[in-house]
Amino acid sequence: MKLFGTDGVRGEAGTFLRAEVAMKIAMAAGIYLKSSAITNRILVGKDTRRSGYMIENAIVCGLTAIGYDVIEVGPMPTPAIAYITESMRCDAGIMISASHNSFEDNGIKFFDGHGDKFSTEDEKKIEAIYFDDEKLQEAEVTGIAIGKAKRIDDVIGRYIVQLKNSFPVHMTLQGMRIVLDTANGAAYKVGPTVLEELGAEVIILNNKPDGYNINDNCGALHPKGVSEAVIEYRADLGIALDGDADRLVVVDELGEVVDGDQLIGALGVHLNERGCLKGGGIVATVMSNQGLGDYMDANGLKLWRSNVGDKHVLEIMKQEKINFGGEQSGHVIMHDFAKTGDGLVSALQVLALLLEKQEKASKVLRPFKLYPQKLVNLRIKNKIPLESIDGLEEKLKALEVEDIRHLVRYSGTENKLRILLEAKDAKLMNVRMDEMSQFFTKVLNA
Repeated sequence: MKLFGTDGVRGEAGTFLRAEVAMKIAMAAGIYLKSSAITNRILVGKDTRRSGYMIENAIVCGLTAIGYDVIEVGPMPTPAIAYITESMRCDAGIMISASHNSFEDNGIKFFDGHGDKFSTEDEKKIEAIYFDDEKLQEAEVTGIAIGKAKRIDDVIGRYIVQLKNSFPVHMTLQGMRIVLDTANGAAYKVGPTVLEELGAEVIILNNKPDGYNINDNCGALHPKGVSEAVIEYRADLGIALDGDADRLVVVDELGEVVDGDQLIGALGVHLNERGCLKGGGIVATVMSNQGLGDYMDANGLKLWRSNVGDKHVLEIMKQEKINFGGEQSGHVIMHDFAKTGDGLVSALQVLALLLEKQEKASKVLRPFKLYPQKLVNLRIKNKIPLESIDGLEEKLKALEVEDIRHLVRYSGTENKLRILLEAKDAKLMNVRMDEMSQFFTKVLNA
């Protein structure tokens, strides 16, 4: 597809993602939804990027031009948009965000009336309409049929209630000291509020968005500040969110970042111990460490692996009737409480686990050892189809002979190639990674 990547439409605002493009995408999505529309309302939220104003207005223009009413809720986390879309009985929800990317980029994510992300098939159909100028023009309406838009500023309260409902009612965070980094993003209000209302003492970092500082050396991609603050304030836990708060990185009381797979393993087994895990296992991605699979086996559970992207995790969760899954990168899906990755819901489940175990995070959240694993992101000029690269198949087979697990894929949102290697022999793995990096750098930057 030309427009949609691994998580909606994403690119540099003003170049790839221009106002005209945003308007046409909104119109195409609206046309696609018309046959199943019930309330004729679509919810629109955004993160804190300056370009969100431009894209929001363009989306509203496109939707009202084909007869939809639009509800604008302003800066809210992506999972909040998924929840509120269903709660307010909207036909769909749209989130304007480039997630963990820097402020220059922006994106558009779609949710159906149940708060689920659009499938790849949905996106293909929307993209086909986008390139059909005649269909777009025919869909425009006149007179009384033109839609209207209104802004609602109090929906944050609905989401706070939903978050608190995900936390065990008999528990409180009283006596806990937590460092929270909101990445100058969409959770800058709701994150501190919900933790404080549950009784925690909260040290807040990066909660002053200015339109340009979202994810800027802070949040889930840059947890160093949280680590330092945990040590300085002697906190029980550090929580780092990304710009749209669908991703979580946890720092233990020693200031050490907890690996995403270890976090998923600890939460999955804990849910099973409480009798709350459905489907007999959990879902992770092809990038997850084999140590997680071994840990699931040791606890009588199964690990399903999906393609990269939380929507692919969710697809297998639905197929197998599983209620828990996630990505090593920090997207954790607690499907009993959220339809997509939700950093705050996940953080609350981590805190509930610590309270129940009455042990330090450094012990509880590292229940198994990881296999040596290395991920390299290469900036590239050309995305040549991997299957057409001469010599690549032979190199991958050689890795398998040496018991080195591998994953090579292009980023769906950036000009990057991601190379993941995993093996019991860390020294050999590092040598092979250097060789693979040199190989791809030469081939894809010619």
